[in-house]
Amino acid sequence: MPAGSSSARKKKHTKPHAGAGSNDRIEVFDYLDYRAFLRDYYANKKGRGLSFRVFSKRAGLRSPNYLKLVMEGARNLSEETAGRFAVALALKGDSKRYFLELVRFGQAQTSAARSTHYGRLTGFRRYREVRPLEAEQAAYHSTWYLPAVRELAARKDFRDDPSWIARMMCPAISVSEAARALDVLMKLGLLVRQADGTIGQGQPLLSTGPETPWHIADYHRTMLARAAAAIDAISPAERDISSLTMCLGSDGLLRFKNRIRRLRRELLELSTLESDPRQVVQLNFQLFPLSCPELPEETS
Repeated sequence: MPAGSSSARKKKHTKPHAGAGSNDRIEVFDYLDYRAFLRDYYANKKGRGLSFRVFSKRAGLRSPNYLKLVMEGARNLSEETAGRFAVALALKGDSKRYFLELVRFGQAQTSAARSTHYGRLTGFRRYREVRPLEAEQAAYHSTWYLPAVRELAARKDFRDDPSWIARMMCPAISVSEAARALDVLMKLGLLVRQADGTIGQGQPLLSTGPETPWHIADYHRTMLARAAAAIDAISPAERDISSLTMCLGSDGLLRFKNRIRRLRRELLELSTLESDPRQVVQLNFQLFPLSCPELPEETS
């Protein structure tokens, strides 16, 4: 499974929430950015009796421009103030709980905290209904071994036996983990039962591409950790871990990114030509800055 953001199945998904200025209802479950939700909510209600001053009065806040400052990213929301915002937004029940969790997700300071809050957001039924494709992506990238099990099914002697699958993984996984992987992959249609009763891949190619939704970014972190572990656990004859350090301009950076994308697709296509695939491997691409493009301004 190549690195990047992917779709588990090719399904068209359009963002269901109304744009700014629409008379349609703005639904909080359509958002993963609480500031974007506030901006669209205000644009939707502006001209129909809502102003920054009116909103602050509803929320019981002294500052008449607090909503504006939060929308622009100049202010964060405390737990108490987020609750006041929920009241002003007329959010109740799951809608209110989702908004409060959305604020925590948006203001989390660590990857671990963001991952925790993202997991809670995806637990809302309305969230899963709005984002069926993203829910599938999250399930597929929830562990490192789900994509690996799917690729293992390319073997001619693949067995839909959790004990066999568990032993074939490197490092080995538990039988229950293997059983869960089979179940999830079958439900997503990424593994299918063939006419002869065997199990095979339901879709031959899965490419992630350049964008990285949160759950896929989490998947990358896991795979980077697996790559680090391979330095000590896997012999050099069975792996290739190397790096380059270069100085590029903005045009050069764009050319490198485009070349990596083309190469990733070429390698994925090349993998389909294997006549007798036997081993699942992971290829990671990492391109990131080690210096600033300009000298940062000094702060006194």
